[in-house]
Amino acid sequence: MAVYTEVDPDDLAALVARYDIGTVLSCKGIAEGVENSNFLLETTGGRFILTLYEKRVQASDLPFFVDLLGHLADQGCPVPAMIRDRNGEAIQQISGRAACIIQFLSGISLTHPTPAQCEAAGAALGAMHRAVASFPGARENSMGHLHWRGVAEATGDLDAVIPGLQAVVDTEFSWLDAHWPADLPAHVIHADLFPDNVLMLGNRVTGLIDFYFAATDYRAYDVAVTHASWTFSGDGAECDRQLARALMQGYAREITLTDAEIAALPLLARGASLRFLLTRAHDWVHTPADALVTRKDPAPFLNRLRRYQAADAASLFAA
Repeated sequence: MAVYTEVDPDDLAALVARYDIGTVLSCKGIAEGVENSNFLLETTGGRFILTLYEKRVQASDLPFFVDLLGHLADQGCPVPAMIRDRNGEAIQQISGRAACIIQFLSGISLTHPTPAQCEAAGAALGAMHRAVASFPGARENSMGHLHWRGVAEATGDLDAVIPGLQAVVDTEFSWLDAHWPADLPAHVIHADLFPDNVLMLGNRVTGLIDFYFAATDYRAYDVAVTHASWTFSGDGAECDRQLARALMQGYAREITLTDAEIAALPLLARGASLRFLLTRAHDWVHTPADALVTRKDPAPFLNRLRRYQAADAASLFAA
């Protein structure tokens, strides 16, 4: 989450007036994340999230996200509904941006998860995968394997971000292109289930949020993304095996991965590390100086990439 685009109070009042959610009490920008402009909206009817869709979310994709969240909610997954106005519309326009008002879910996102919380997150991911397997929609993964070179090219001088990064990225591109699997089980995945996209109360998951990278891809890739984001030290240099085992055990309670998926996990985790290394490098270079947004250091994902390249990387996924 972030704020790139400000909202005029009169425009906000007119937008909220289309809904049966009361009148505006306050609207405060949320600085976490990097993708969209987000606000905590409080009305006489409760608390909501107002999201304005920015550079990486196309307005044409929004009906897919509305349908996906509706499907998951119907299947009992703890996801935030996109609120519909009196005319049944969930997608609006404000400040020159497509926008939605979204259900507020209780819970906090974690900075240092415990093994029990990792296990709960793994189980929630597995339950989501079971639920989404029957979802009829599909969307190309615009941040998938075939698009990473484009992100690197759009970033510019990678060596200006981290000295020597260009050579590392070029070598990894060549290796991943030669080894990327072609036939693993696939359906719509979250593709960005970092701890800040999971809300928890104690050891209970109360919300899976920010589905704006959701797309059709390998379900094992989703596991790899979650592993990379939940089980490492802050600098990305060390994988906590206790956290990793708990995450994989939680997932295994809901989904049994195939032998081919298990064998591919270290490779997919290298891909996930490269993906977030590149997008963070891009945002490090291109985020406007006046944006209310917290830029994220790409270096910890370079460290993750190196760890997943190690000969013992498969052992990090043991359940």
